[in-house]
Amino acid sequence: MLEARGVSVAPGQLSADVEGDIEEVNSKPVITQIRVRYFLKNISQEQRKAAERALSIHEDGCPAAVSVKRGIDIKWSCDFELDE
Repeated sequence: MLEARGVSVAPGQLSADVEGDIEEVNSKPVITQIRVRYFLKNISQEQRKAAERALSIHEDGCPAAVSVKRGIDIKWSCDFELDE
């Protein structure tokens, strides 16, 4: 989605930290929430706008998110490092 909008995802440019919550539900451990924080480096202000648009809709196109979102709350954010 990012490359289609002119935002490079070269090695080292895009990374993510992912964490989740496991809670006991009906005496069984269940993942109840996943938080994804993306880091996108060395982009222009224009690329940032394109990336923000892509990220605002990416969950509906992400196979993993579509698969689990019925039972797990997914939250995401992104930190941008702009080219100077």
